[in-house]
Amino acid sequence: MLCNAGDWRQADRPDLPLEGSGRSQTTQMTRAIKFIFTQHGWKAGKYSLAYQSCDDATAQAGKWDSGKCSANANAYAQNSSLGAVMGTFNSGCAEIIVPILNRASNGPIAMVSPANTYVGLTHPGPGTAAGEPGKYYPTGKRNYVRVVAADDYQGAADAILTKTLGIKKIFILNDKEAYGLGVATNFKNAAKKLGLNIVGFTAWDGKASSYEALAVKIKSSGATGVFLGGLVCENGGKLIKDLKAGVPKAQIMLPDGFTPLSATVQGAGTAAENATLSVAGLPNSALKGKGKAFVAAFTKADHRAPDPYAVYAAQAAEVVVAAIAQSNGTRADITKQLFKLDLKASLLGDVKFNSNGDVTSNPVTIYKIKGGKSTTYKVIVPPKALVKAA
Repeated sequence: MLCNAGDWRQADRPDLPLEGSGRSQTTQMTRAIKFIFTQHGWKAGKYSLAYQSCDDATAQAGKWDSGKCSANANAYAQNSSLGAVMGTFNSGCAEIIVPILNRASNGPIAMVSPANTYVGLTHPGPGTAAGEPGKYYPTGKRNYVRVVAADDYQGAADAILTKTLGIKKIFILNDKEAYGLGVATNFKNAAKKLGLNIVGFTAWDGKASSYEALAVKIKSSGATGVFLGGLVCENGGKLIKDLKAGVPKAQIMLPDGFTPLSATVQGAGTAAENATLSVAGLPNSALKGKGKAFVAAFTKADHRAPDPYAVYAAQAAEVVVAAIAQSNGTRADITKQLFKLDLKASLLGDVKFNSNGDVTSNPVTIYKIKGGKSTTYKVIVPPKALVKAA
């Protein structure tokens, strides 16, 4: 429907997991989104904004739940006042929600993710499954964009890091989920391209009581580095503990599934010391202009500095505001405007999307865990040839 200014409140919803070990991170993301809407006076051009935070996790699972993701998606599609969704945090949940929003009446409904990194959501590649990404867009029209780099960039950045650190033999683990297996595969492919020796590639059981046998296997392989493709909530802390006990000299390398850092440190304790952690995007310290101003203002309002993903959530909100402001008010046109955006000097710098829905600026920050806290190690922008190989 086409609505007139003042007659209609354009509803926007973040879809994030608000239960489990990452709750402090995702609840701050929802506050960052609300902070941006408040800065805009709850207006996007001539349209008024309404906001509702939605949980895609269950207390029992302690993480995102496929049933909740499906129920949320169907509720969004049936709510005629809903114009956009900000989310999800987990790529597996996005795989469920995106195609339902794509088929919504008067749609597709726009979806902007601040955190999804699984490659197959937007483009094909060596680590993706058959039929991806087409199966997520049954109407043939794209309705999904993300403000973070996909895992082919993250995998390539971690491969460059591995070579920089002088690690010649690497053992790769994954948690069998879409994101974990995907980023592990991207890392493996990029590492091979750089001539690194992959001495093992296997999955870990997120419900196991011990990983001592796995640590013995890794030690016998001669690996001097271990990459953990997966989520910290899949028993990641216990896994790190057992690996460091069994292979104490091995460099532990973590992707962004091990954020928030507090959850990793809580689960792994001192075993996480000196581990590296890759996160798509720039660190807060590298932000300039609007990004720097947001960090300062939000820190004052929230009484703590924003987690990097809170900044990305704020950027997703800026994207939604801009798309609605440029639109004629219909779901379909809001979605269309996503792909026309060219935000200059936004929170994360210049922001625009290619026809796949991928953001065109793709830095990856490497953090090191020191004294239970993250310290910025370096920012890596992988060359396109290595990203393509990943």
